[in-house]
Amino acid sequence: MEYLLELLIFRYGYIGLTFALALGIVGVPVPDEVLLTYSGYLAGNGTLHPLLVVLCAFLGSALGITLSYLIGIRFGLPFLLKYGPKIHISAAKIERAQGWMNKYGNLLLILGFFVPGLRHITAYMAGMSRLKFSTFILYAYTGALSWSVLFIYIGFLLGDRWLHVKYYVHHYGLAFLLCGGITIFAVLSFRMLLAMRKVKA
Repeated sequence: MEYLLELLIFRYGYIGLTFALALGIVGVPVPDEVLLTYSGYLAGNGTLHPLLVVLCAFLGSALGITLSYLIGIRFGLPFLLKYGPKIHISAAKIERAQGWMNKYGNLLLILGFFVPGLRHITAYMAGMSRLKFSTFILYAYTGALSWSVLFIYIGFLLGDRWLHVKYYVHHYGLAFLLCGGITIFAVLSFRMLLAMRKVKA
């Protein structure tokens, strides 16, 4: 896996990172968290620029989840049930995502990024339910940014141990979800503070 990621990054650079993440969000089997963490590692050792890594990761995530949303609007549930299994989106995952969407609503567009397998489905669900595009962008893009920053930062901190993230994601998924929730809260709080300052000005 390390060799494939090196080939992707060193051959295609930031563009490769962007499109790989976009395809991963749509459902193509790309090791998203590992790719983000490896990019964070390369940013930490000076191979890549940290800000450009974050920007490209966010753009790729946002592009992928928007494409999934548009597919959900255009083709609906029958399309997902027919072609989903070909990209590892089973009927059981779809049913589970529908239940979570009914329970947690739009918030799932944020939190779903931090649950492997779920982030590939939530945008389809949002499109099928005809969620307003501006509302979709607010929640989905917040999730995309928070998820990208978190795993890039983890790779930055882990250094040469960046590959361990695959183990941690599968064994400590709840902890990552909690970290994601804290990150999201911080981002939303920062936005609120900026808005309040503008109003006072």
